[in-house]
Amino acid sequence: MTHLAPRPWVPSACETRVQGIAATCDAPSSALADRIDQLIDLNQEIHDAECFNLNPATNVMNPRAEAALARGLGSRPSLGYPGDKYEMGLEAIEEIEVIAAELAAQVFGARYAEIRVASGALANLYGFMALAKPGDSIIAPPGSIGGHVTHHADGCAGLYGLTTHAAPIDADGYTIDITALRDLAHAVRPKIITVGGSLNLFPHPVAEVRKVADEVGAKVLFDAAHQCGIIAGGVWANPLVEGAHLMTMSTYKSLGGPAGGLIVTNDAEIAQRLDAIAFPGLTANFDAAKSAALALTLLDWRDHGHAYAKAMVDLARALAQELVNLGLPVFAADKGATQSHQFAIEAAAFGGGQAASKKLRKAGFLACGIGLPLPPVPGDLNGLRIGTPELVRRGVTPADAPALAALIAEGLRSNAPETVAPRTRALRARFRGLHYVNA
Repeated sequence: MTHLAPRPWVPSACETRVQGIAATCDAPSSALADRIDQLIDLNQEIHDAECFNLNPATNVMNPRAEAALARGLGSRPSLGYPGDKYEMGLEAIEEIEVIAAELAAQVFGARYAEIRVASGALANLYGFMALAKPGDSIIAPPGSIGGHVTHHADGCAGLYGLTTHAAPIDADGYTIDITALRDLAHAVRPKIITVGGSLNLFPHPVAEVRKVADEVGAKVLFDAAHQCGIIAGGVWANPLVEGAHLMTMSTYKSLGGPAGGLIVTNDAEIAQRLDAIAFPGLTANFDAAKSAALALTLLDWRDHGHAYAKAMVDLARALAQELVNLGLPVFAADKGATQSHQFAIEAAAFGGGQAASKKLRKAGFLACGIGLPLPPVPGDLNGLRIGTPELVRRGVTPADAPALAALIAEGLRSNAPETVAPRTRALRARFRGLHYVNA
């Protein structure tokens, strides 16, 4: 019998899994500690030896940054401003905090940086709280063009009490339809218009969105959770330069840093509101170890950012083309599939994006589903998302795209994808080092 009560609102298969694991926790503490160590080793085996990570929502850290997470900083408080902290003995931590913020401002061409954010989702919440109040309307990209749940009713926008109107879409460009957006904005008078999401293929019309926002007194929030790396590297246009009032992001995806969030802006009034939300509001004390790891990550971007970002985009375009050559239904192939570090495969033929991802897992590839502006797949997503941040950091180049694409295609088409896994593992063994990081 477990102490965790069964949750009837959780899918039954998931809850069965939870209860099965929980039931093992009656074991002696020493045995459970050993099991946790084993699971850590297993996770490393999956990601570092067994599989290629095609998921753009994850990356591998600079080992020096990762080591900073375990050097006694995380359990220390950091309440208040540098120079006047509430607890004493924080002289070193507050210097780390300032270095991280300054580097974020440098890398993203911003005047203000809020580093005290625990996740990209919370970065969005901070932005919503700074720019709107409960009951206000916002306009956000729908899931069919990669719009993130945090911008909608089931995410922090809805939990905060905002009413989200789905932005009209330009399906051909996988972005917002500006003409229709203007009509909608004048009708609903939003306080915020968001741009960006979980899949970004071609440039978004940020400058045009800003013009619409100005017409109705709205602010523009660019969600760079996925794009932050190639923005930092100067390969994707900087939304702040194009007119976004603020940019939110995760720090562990294409940026390759620790789990957390970051917000940058050039607007002093917005920065002041964000500051008050972080302290004394929602954050107060925060993980100083994350700040140190983020600072070390941002040094990598300052020194190697352009080369890393370009390599991500080059590999995404090469891999997409190889999959097209193999007859796979790459979304927007007629437009070159992508100008980003991500692309998508139309997944209906494989039972949906999540079904395809589970098949690829057996073949030694890690991926996930995504929404596309195509007919729905009942019970699943209609797209399969592929990204290159970790592939490139592991050393994969466009020259490797044919071999990688062949295994991906075989895994998707096979009735026994597990038979592909040994060859995937053998190819994965060629990529052991890390690239675009400072030693």
